[in-house]
Amino acid sequence: MERPYQARPTVAEIDGRALAGNFAELARVVGPRVEILPVVKSDAYGHGLVLTARILHDAGAEGFAVATAAEGEALRAAGVSGAIVVLGGVYPAEYESVVEGRLTPVLWEVETAKALAAVARAAGRVVPVHVKVDTGMSRLGVAPGEARGLLAALARIDGITVEGLLTHFSSAETVGTAETARQLAIFERLVRELEAARLRPRWVHAANSAATLAAPETHFDLVRPGLALYGVHPAPPFKSHARLQPVMRFVTRVVALRTVAPGSAVSYGGTFVATRQSRIATLPVGYADGYPRALSGCGEVVLRGARVPVAGRICMDQTMIDVTDVPAASLDDEVVLWGEALPVDEVAARAGTIAYELLARVGARVPRVAI
Repeated sequence: MERPYQARPTVAEIDGRALAGNFAELARVVGPRVEILPVVKSDAYGHGLVLTARILHDAGAEGFAVATAAEGEALRAAGVSGAIVVLGGVYPAEYESVVEGRLTPVLWEVETAKALAAVARAAGRVVPVHVKVDTGMSRLGVAPGEARGLLAALARIDGITVEGLLTHFSSAETVGTAETARQLAIFERLVRELEAARLRPRWVHAANSAATLAAPETHFDLVRPGLALYGVHPAPPFKSHARLQPVMRFVTRVVALRTVAPGSAVSYGGTFVATRQSRIATLPVGYADGYPRALSGCGEVVLRGARVPVAGRICMDQTMIDVTDVPAASLDDEVVLWGEALPVDEVAARAGTIAYELLARVGARVPRVAI
């Protein structure tokens, strides 16, 4: 049996109330003296960049953090105001659009600052920047021992103004480690040196979601939560620190049902072979939509309140499930791929990855629908 649809029923439902509620809950955790800079990079962790930013703006967010200048430009094109901090740095071909879009790039060396400043002066503007310090991630940033000299040099360049100083912890799931303590000590020492030299910027920040929830000593002037905003705790121990609600509900519907005889193979490679007469439902979702192929033969979905297994290999555009034990299953039944009934971190664990990746990889062809 198959049924035609006017529109493909695979969607990512975005719960605006849950998102706003998570923002308010994180504000409660950090208190009124600490600002929140929501991280909306990677299409807001798959939740929809512009949709998410608008909801958070209405909830009280005054600025956002993105990974690329293009993400910042997309927010500006959608009319999003406030500071937009570009965490991943910017490239020469983007300098004019960064200045025009009034973006706030993160940088860590003087050459970029000089080139940006020249473009800004030509446009009659001043570009705000944040300086990143590498305290142990070994990814991006100026070495701690060189940071004071860099900030002093930047203070002498017309066309830019240093508004922030940041670092990034190498642990995203824990905070009570010796490495996090070492990184924090390095950063705190630098902040004290900059204060003594009158070079401390207005905004000092370091905290990711885990540190926002459980390490108040890392909060400084603002925090940069990402995953927690979207209702996912970085790890189970953090659930006691804040009441967060999942924001994304990834759902589809049954578009075909068939009964197969014992011994019948399902999907590519015949990795699933029916051991009894079975009912197999086809879902219009596959790994091109961000439903990971790694769930082949081990994943579960929720249908009519029951968990049912993925049958065989997940295809690019379809997935089959075994609904034999749900006799009432029928065409057009809603199927939850992840959401409140099936937490995304549990699905990620089955796929051998992390919730960050599953959320961020939900495909562009999957509509984000605000509810």
